[in-house]
Amino acid sequence: MIEILRTEFIYFWYYFTLQFSQIFWYWVAGMIIGSVVSVFFKDRIHALMRNMKSDGSSIPGMIFASALGVASPLCMYGTIPIAASFSKSGIKDEWLASFMMSSILLNPQLIIYSAALGVKVLCIRIVSCFLCGIAAGLVIHFAFRKKSFFDFKNFNEPKNKDVDPNLFIRFLKNLWRNLKATGLYFLIGIILSALFQRYIPQEAIQFVFGGSEAWGVLMASTIGVPLYVCGGGTIPIIKSWLANGMSLGSAAAFMITGPATKITNLGALKAVLGAKHFALYWLFIILFSLIAGIAVMVTGTVNKI
Repeated sequence: MIEILRTEFIYFWYYFTLQFSQIFWYWVAGMIIGSVVSVFFKDRIHALMRNMKSDGSSIPGMIFASALGVASPLCMYGTIPIAASFSKSGIKDEWLASFMMSSILLNPQLIIYSAALGVKVLCIRIVSCFLCGIAAGLVIHFAFRKKSFFDFKNFNEPKNKDVDPNLFIRFLKNLWRNLKATGLYFLIGIILSALFQRYIPQEAIQFVFGGSEAWGVLMASTIGVPLYVCGGGTIPIIKSWLANGMSLGSAAAFMITGPATKITNLGALKAVLGAKHFALYWLFIILFSLIAGIAVMVTGTVNKI
């Protein structure tokens, strides 16, 4: 019995150290870049959003707002209060929707994390999240043109924690908060990916996420809802699944439904959307993730012909 446990531990440790060595420096670089953006560029990014003119053209505004959402380093609990301040400044709901949607899905730190998955997956993630923000704005523009979609009355602009007069100390404090926020989830992700590689057969991953690609996209859209906890924590899991047969279409769907339905994000969103609009948000996310996954699948198939 002891020998069996020892053997299993050796296998687990091999997969753990393998994943750790492949992911660790992306995680470190992501935290550093995220803190740099947060300390030195966050106010500039949000000033660009706040200075958008309410009489400007809607679609270019959605494109710009979605890009700013990707560039913003805030998590959802920081994004919603800052969006509330944008709303008070007269920013259109469709622009707010584009900014908030892309900000939920992606940020500079997660972009660096995702580079561990390879250039192709990274590009798929950036493009799909950016387009999701634009699509959210378009839905609000056409379906709620004469109605208010958000209710920010209980939200005020968030307190800025990056206030130390010494820029280097300010950066170190932000980096420490980053480490505390992501470190445990990163470690859990490595452990889970090692367990998947050791105990989940490659054929099972291929069946669930790869074999019939349309089925895989649907499963990824569904599994992304309860499984996603932290962006950094899911990178090693996705990497493990991709290595064992997960299709790019399934990965694209998972990378949308996961962060969009992260439990902490949902709690904040429910407060500003209300029951009916919250249900529409769910429907939008599931449909867009399926469309994005199938689009990636079809594009890949066409490229092989």
